[in-house]
Amino acid sequence: MKYKIIFLKLFNFVIFDMRILLIIFVSYLLGSIPTAFILMKLVKNIDIRTAGSGNVGGMNTYEVSGSKLLGFIVFLVDFLKGFFAVIISKNFFPDNFLIVGLSVFFVVLGHCYSVWIGFKGGRGLATAFGSTITFIPPAFFIWALIWLAVYIKSKDIHLGNIWATISTFILMIINFDFLKKYLDPSTDSFNEYTLIVTLVLGLIFIRHLEPLRMIISKTRLKKEV
Repeated sequence: MKYKIIFLKLFNFVIFDMRILLIIFVSYLLGSIPTAFILMKLVKNIDIRTAGSGNVGGMNTYEVSGSKLLGFIVFLVDFLKGFFAVIISKNFFPDNFLIVGLSVFFVVLGHCYSVWIGFKGGRGLATAFGSTITFIPPAFFIWALIWLAVYIKSKDIHLGNIWATISTFILMIINFDFLKKYLDPSTDSFNEYTLIVTLVLGLIFIRHLEPLRMIISKTRLKKEV
C-alpha cells in the first residue's frame, strides 16, 4: 500500500511537471552512450559486443584490447555519465530524493540496455559509481570496501561484484536511520529510499546473473574433479 502511494505520488508529479519526463529521458540518453562500443570501433575496429565476454564496459575493453588506457577511458566516461545525470537532475530538483534517485536508475538502465546497440550494454557499475558518489556516497564506499575484501580472498572480480552488490543492499536497508543524513538530497521516507536502492542495485545484480551462473558452474566442476 505504501509503495502504491509512492507510485501515485510520482504519477501526479509527472502529470503536472513535465520536467520529470525530461530528467528521465536525458538520464537514459546519457547512460545509453555506448562508450566501449564507440572507442573499440574507432581504435581497434572491433565490435565489443562479439568479443571477449560481450560486455560493453571498461573491463571487457581492457581484456579484449590489452590496453589499460582504453579500459580506463571507458570506465571514466561511463563514470561521468552517471555523475552528470545526477548533477542535471539536482539542478531541477535539488530537494527531491525520489526524482534524483530515478535519474540514477535510468542512467544506469541506459548504460545496461543501450537503444543504440540493440539494447546491449555494460553491467552498470561505473555509471552507478558516478551517480551515487554525489547522491548516496556511503553506497560507493560500502560497495568498494566489500568488493576489495572479497577480491583479496578470491581473486575473482565478478565474485567481488556480486557479493559487494548483495551486501551493500542489505547494509543500506538495515542502516537507513544512520545513512539518511549522508543522502543528497536527503529523505525521511524509508519507502522512497528502499525503492531507489532496490531498483539500482537490483538492476546491477540482474546484469551479473550470467557471471554468477559461470561461477556456480566452475564450483560444481571443481567439486566433481
